[in-house]
Amino acid sequence: MALSKQLLDILACPKCKGDLVYKENEQRLICGNCKLVYLVKDDIPIMLIDEAIPLKD
Repeated sequence: MALSKQLLDILACPKCKGDLVYKENEQRLICGNCKLVYLVKDDIPIMLIDEAIPLKD
């Protein structure tokens, strides 16, 4: 099961409140502004800034 469109429409980066890009095949949400990756585990987005992973170029 993937994240629902409704959930994706309301999710925002907890750090900058910007839009997120969902990479379904990689199970992660990406904030282009903050260059952070938020993992999705068992269809639950882990939206904690402390657990975000820096985006590699």
